[in-house]
Amino acid sequence: MPLHLIKLSVGTESPETLAQWQAGVSRRLGRIVHTTRMTPRRGGEVLDGGSIYWVIKRLVRVRQRILGLHEGTDEGGRSFCAIELDPELVPVEPRSQRPFQGWRYLKPEDAPRDLPQGAAGEEPPPPEMAAELRKLGLL
Repeated sequence: MPLHLIKLSVGTESPETLAQWQAGVSRRLGRIVHTTRMTPRRGGEVLDGGSIYWVIKRLVRVRQRILGLHEGTDEGGRSFCAIELDPELVPVEPRSQRPFQGWRYLKPEDAPRDLPQGAAGEEPPPPEMAAELRKLGLL
């Protein structure tokens, strides 16, 4: 069973700006990678079909399939992990998320569901409204 990661996309305004930033990374490196200090200890589970879920402006908005985990050392001798990502950003049901540092593991049963095709361009309701709709079983 795959294990996912969840990560804040700091400074990103929307899934579109995340895609633009990643396009620049892809042009420069030939692939999309997100570099982080820590390597997931449960990397085998993450690579077994896991995704990274991006939190944008306090909402989980999109996910990307994780293709690889590459460890390295920078010029200063500090270790890092380059998380290689599939270029496709998959919209998910928006869910509010408190800020946190770094990344966290996300169990499959706790991950937001993918949005149906065609719903990607719709703006999510405000987090408070979404939470109330979920309580009522309407979202």
